[in-house]
Amino acid sequence: MAAIRIQRFELAPGEAMTVAPRIEFASSSKGVAAPQRFRTSNGIKFVTAFGGQLSILDSVLGWIDPHVQVDTYKEHFGTSTPTTSRRLGFQAMIGAKQIAEYVAMKKLGLQVNLVMGRVVIEELVCQGAPQKNAACSTLSVGETITQIDGIATPTLTDLAAQMKSHAVGDTVELTVIPYDASATTPDLTKAEKRTVQLMANTNDPTRPIIGFVPADTRTVSLPFEVQITTTDIGGPSAGLAFTLALLDELTSGNLMGTSHVVATGTMSEDGSVGAIGALEQKAVAVKASGADLFLVPAGQSADEMKRARQAAGSGVTIVQVATLDEALAVLRTHGGGALQVTAA
Repeated sequence: MAAIRIQRFELAPGEAMTVAPRIEFASSSKGVAAPQRFRTSNGIKFVTAFGGQLSILDSVLGWIDPHVQVDTYKEHFGTSTPTTSRRLGFQAMIGAKQIAEYVAMKKLGLQVNLVMGRVVIEELVCQGAPQKNAACSTLSVGETITQIDGIATPTLTDLAAQMKSHAVGDTVELTVIPYDASATTPDLTKAEKRTVQLMANTNDPTRPIIGFVPADTRTVSLPFEVQITTTDIGGPSAGLAFTLALLDELTSGNLMGTSHVVATGTMSEDGSVGAIGALEQKAVAVKASGADLFLVPAGQSADEMKRARQAAGSGVTIVQVATLDEALAVLRTHGGGALQVTAA
């Protein structure tokens, strides 16, 4: 029973890990020196959830455990595949780190810019798609679109500009590079032509769309080099924790104070905090870490919050925040220091 894997997959408590040891600063290629670093002894943690394939025994134990969710293949992956799901998770983590770096440095008054990346398909839109040559049957998740009707579209901005000359129902020829898990960049020699009929945007029936949700491939241009190591960890939910950790490491004082803090939530370039999945499972991991304060997104539902508080127990204070500024304010009310922007 322990050795035989079956088509069941878990959503289970992971672990809470300190961000600071994963951060490295270095001089830029243009000669800008690495910044002064203010090491913290009580750094913020991010938290994960596990989602691997189960054995017969694991499945039985999961069904018994109130904090483990046992899913079928379809419930766990939907129309995706394990390989695609893993790739999207890693891409989301890359995006989360880039946005965290952008927001933190901008908060400190440094010169930073977001640079648009290539057009990568993260999700296909099939509802309302044409019966013939629909994107959901012609394209695949992970592929890169490089041209539309022979015109180069190196970024999503370029693609959007070309779409303005088209109407719903038009047929276009896309140049696409298939996804290759072993390649770090798209191989232009493997480009293929795909014919796609444009569909209507559900929110605006007069506006044509190809029929996909793009991955966030933006990168941030910083005055110095920043690296956050997250080997084998995917997903965007550590964005808030990464942002707070960068601010704490680049300013004097201690944003956490004496509290043992864990944070979860996506981070947007405007400083807003977005909802995440597996909150209940993450709350179990937070409790196990010995934390006493857990910052979570304001967008989590009332039912999610109820289950998270039950899972975390009375020893963990869970506070919902909608923005980075709200998170900083909560830390101050729990004994943390003020953000010393001038010290960056």
